[in-house]
Amino acid sequence: MKLTILGGGGFRVPLVYGALLGDRAEGRVTRVVLHDLDAGRLSAVTRVLAEQAAGVPGAPEVSVTTDLDEALTGADFVFSAIRVGGLEGRAQDERVALAEGVLGQETVGAGGIAYGLRTVPVAVDIARRVARLAPDAWVINFTNPAGLVTEAMSRHLGDRVIGICDSPVGLGRRIARVLGGDPNEAWIDYVGLNHLGWVRGLRIAGRDELPRLLADPDLLGSFEEGKLFGADWLRSLGAVPNEYLHYYYFNRETVRAYQRAEKTRGAFLRDQQARFYEELRDPEAAALSAWDRTRAEREATYMAENRESAGAGERDADDLSGGYEKVALALMRAIARDERTTLILNVRNHGTLAALDADAVIEVPCLVDANGAHPVTVAPLPDHATGLVCAVKGVEREVLTAAENGSRTTAVKAFALHPLVDSVTVARRLVEGYTAVHPGLSYLK
Repeated sequence: MKLTILGGGGFRVPLVYGALLGDRAEGRVTRVVLHDLDAGRLSAVTRVLAEQAAGVPGAPEVSVTTDLDEALTGADFVFSAIRVGGLEGRAQDERVALAEGVLGQETVGAGGIAYGLRTVPVAVDIARRVARLAPDAWVINFTNPAGLVTEAMSRHLGDRVIGICDSPVGLGRRIARVLGGDPNEAWIDYVGLNHLGWVRGLRIAGRDELPRLLADPDLLGSFEEGKLFGADWLRSLGAVPNEYLHYYYFNRETVRAYQRAEKTRGAFLRDQQARFYEELRDPEAAALSAWDRTRAEREATYMAENRESAGAGERDADDLSGGYEKVALALMRAIARDERTTLILNVRNHGTLAALDADAVIEVPCLVDANGAHPVTVAPLPDHATGLVCAVKGVEREVLTAAENGSRTTAVKAFALHPLVDSVTVARRLVEGYTAVHPGLSYLK
């Protein structure tokens, strides 16, 4: 099988390739095509992959190209992990928002809207090309904002585009470990949108063990989300939120922490990765060890401002290993070999959540087989969660309309309606600020 990775010069590509190296079953991926606009980054990542594959029999063949149509033609799977505007664009998203006193995170609030407005037109073009050049391919989307981008692509690819994220998987595994269960055997009742979901139950051997967790302050304080949100708030919710909901529930504290930080997250990653790619310009540099060192630092500093504002301390060692590449591999195996499994994915609603229409992309457990991902019927969310999900989905729809019509007025509306942007005046200034620093937003008139 041919796997095309869009954003193939990206820093996390070796995670995906490493997962492929461990797959020895028949029908596995045998050819990987890396596509990127930056030939230098492609060269650096290819060196890392070559060191990963050294001594591994039957390692997937790797080729590179800067021609998108060439990369897509004949693909069985397309993994999309692009970053429109690069990490400099992410840093600018953060700076513009923080200057207005609002959150600039790349998937939440003003920063997520700005990133979406830049990314949706590019993602739609990719979807149209896939439909033309590889109509039988399955698209696995990891491009952020993942739910929004998946929905944009689904308008052209239907259910053949599936969004993935490692956040709900990591959350479920942490809860299962705390409760003494096998994370691979636990059933996670998780519902919401990408980066906006809640674990409402976790079944081990058929028994919901979440009430036991919520009743024990020591257990609640022993894992990442318990430290972030606090035991009292989790008991009040009767659920465990995705870590990204910290931006909503503790917004003022988080914004202050980001404003005090020496560098925003985007600026930190921009500078860190620039050093990595610069180091690999030396043909004698040990590519894999340089990548491992950089990745360890990246993971250890993830959501550092949130943990600082909450007094949550350092991340646990078990949380530093990523996970989205394992979701991607499990998804590909289930579809290609009809190895039926259950995964938390971003898919079209199809009536799963009654508060949203059938085409709205949501994040829920899905049964996956050769015919794709099928959302599992779930109980309704409580009113407070339904309200937040509907509000954010409404914003996403305004972003999609603005991207389709090039409407500056609609872009202002998207910012103004977001729960974390508290003023129409601020929304107008945000659009002015973002269009001033992002040439890719010149289409907004």
